[in-house]
Amino acid sequence: DVRPLEIDLREGRLTIVGAGVPASERPKLVAVLSGIEGIDSVAFVAEDEAIREPDATRGGHTAVALTRRDESGFDFLPRTDLFDPLLADPRWPHFSASFQYYLDDDEIGRIAAVSFGETIPILHHDAWGEGRVGLSLHAAVFSIFDIDAESFDLVNSDFMVGPAVTWRSGDGSAFVRLFHQSSHLGDEFLLRNRVDRINLSYEAVDALVSWDAMDGLRVYAGGGWLLRREPGDLERGSLQAGFEFQSPRTFLGGVVRPIAAVDLQGRQEHDWDVEISARAGIQLESPRLLSQRLQILLDYYQGQSPNGQFFEREIEYFSLGAHLHF
Repeated sequence: DVRPLEIDLREGRLTIVGAGVPASERPKLVAVLSGIEGIDSVAFVAEDEAIREPDATRGGHTAVALTRRDESGFDFLPRTDLFDPLLADPRWPHFSASFQYYLDDDEIGRIAAVSFGETIPILHHDAWGEGRVGLSLHAAVFSIFDIDAESFDLVNSDFMVGPAVTWRSGDGSAFVRLFHQSSHLGDEFLLRNRVDRINLSYEAVDALVSWDAMDGLRVYAGGGWLLRREPGDLERGSLQAGFEFQSPRTFLGGVVRPIAAVDLQGRQEHDWDVEISARAGIQLESPRLLSQRLQILLDYYQGQSPNGQFFEREIEYFSLGAHLHF
């Protein structure tokens, strides 16, 4: 989903005028357009840098406007969200399955971790300047299973859901999200270990600002605040920052793209100790399906457990997993 764009084709050179295409999507768009007969190269130009001729039919080129909006400027159920997913955030809604190997943990050794969820764009509309503003729904379930247990015990499940207001203008994007999260221990794990169950649930608001700094590189930062929380003595504040790199170059006919990402978080509850999530691997993509990406990633995590019932426990693990983004 992008703002209406003016496309200028002249002597095999295609120029896309406007700031509506984020830098992270441009390599894939170039791959698609370059496969069209008659297009030798593709360039992106900002609105104020464009040079237009009074009449496209007399200028030796063709100019058209592309849009998926209605006349009011609204775009209902757009194909993609204005804010790109955070690749290394352990709690970003998406589909995934991974094998985790815990280091120096007396209770947990090998874990199968799965997540089921997605960001569902509901509505986009024109914003100031070249920007767009949107409304999305974030929803996901994150579960871990003890591979070493005889019955493959469910250890913990976290449920999160909430709306997000998103914004994008060119290479900049942001979101503000209000969400609920609750956590539940697996019955088999509870019976086997006789651990104390924590009734962890809360509503929170968080916000992030992201910038596509250059080809393939993205940086972001923000924070959050717990509104209603249980236990009631939880400290409220959190901070988050990170960066991602998606190679502008693809391999094997545009199917494989190297990627890497680091996410850093700190919480007032844990005296702002830094939680590190680092991921690297490859992204499998189709030039004709810009929004669908399958990632095979190695992951290293060190810090307080993101699994709600174990939030007071410090953990460290390596993992290998598959992550699917729509």
